[in-house]
Amino acid sequence: MMMKKAFIQTLILVLIAGYGFAQAHPATPENVTKPLKFIKKQIASESFESVDVFDVNNDKIPDIVSGAFWYEGPGFWKRNYIGSAKRIGEYYDDFSTIPLDVNGDGRVDFVTGGWFGKVLSWRENPGNTKEWMEHSIAEPGNIETTRAWDIDGDGTVEIVPNTPNDPLIIYRLIKDNQGKGTGKFETITLSQLKSGHGLGFGDINGDGRNDFIVSTGWLEAPVNRFKDKWTFHEQFMLGTTSIPVVVADVNKDGLNDLIAGQAHGYGLDWYEQKRDKSAKTTWTKHTIDPFNSQYHTMAWIDLDGDGKEELITGKRYRAHNGNDPGENDPLGVYYFKWNGEAFSKGIVSYGEFGEGKGTGLYFAVADLTGSGKKDIIVAGKDGLYVFYNKGF
Repeated sequence: MMMKKAFIQTLILVLIAGYGFAQAHPATPENVTKPLKFIKKQIASESFESVDVFDVNNDKIPDIVSGAFWYEGPGFWKRNYIGSAKRIGEYYDDFSTIPLDVNGDGRVDFVTGGWFGKVLSWRENPGNTKEWMEHSIAEPGNIETTRAWDIDGDGTVEIVPNTPNDPLIIYRLIKDNQGKGTGKFETITLSQLKSGHGLGFGDINGDGRNDFIVSTGWLEAPVNRFKDKWTFHEQFMLGTTSIPVVVADVNKDGLNDLIAGQAHGYGLDWYEQKRDKSAKTTWTKHTIDPFNSQYHTMAWIDLDGDGKEELITGKRYRAHNGNDPGENDPLGVYYFKWNGEAFSKGIVSYGEFGEGKGTGLYFAVADLTGSGKKDIIVAGKDGLYVFYNKGF
């Protein structure tokens, strides 16, 4: 009987830590996190895994763009056809939605790419109800997903696909004399090393230049980002890690740390950067959430309006079509708040398929209603949903 009681108590503690507000220390007035409230709205049942928010029709109202359709704001009831996305088994070969006016016509286009076709491309916004023309940028190899960061600080993002089997290559939009996009991209190889699964971007060494993080280390940015050599530092092993890996000073000690999820296994962790007197860098791993799997994508954004960023992430539903650890576990979208000592876990959505929701490959956080609160927009093989942020 004693053994049975101890087992039940342990199980309850695991459930609280895994599915509620995970407190690493006893609750005190200083570290208790009041939960945010969200209203869930289904937009579509399609199984595209990428979504973003931008003004498609230049009416100054945000729209939702996902896969073969865009949904007109503010209600998102009106669905408009973009063009077909190639279907391979359970997947659509459409693994990102990056807004960018590629051709400089004043309308926002988007960049995408996929694993199977190995093609990075952009879809041209026609400004009417016509189908969006697809333009090839390059064939960089199998694309896990793509991200965009302003590498040189000129105000325009560069396109960075995560190609695990190939070198780290970025694509820089070529602009005209007026600073507008020309529809063409310059190809720049930053490293001949295979990228591996996972990608991040941020200032690791505090020199004011943002570096790249891959699964086995980080690439130090030179003064001239596009001409000089990027130096590789093999300092950690993140596994099949998330895209992105978040770079942030979690514990406010003046050194940027890493936050990384396991994209195809269990685990969400942060890696504390430390330096000794000789300036040698080490990384100490701290567990955030070991109870959930397939933390494939995430965002570091102020969700509750207190001026401090929260970590938003969740499970990518059927990432490997039922072949990853934890595939049959409940789905969830979560936010994690740093309380000064550890991360507290808040639930946006949680439950079995049909009740809980996953994050897909590429999700958006944006104020859809003008309320001043950031909403969460998630696609995936379990449908397209909006979680309206109603505050506390």
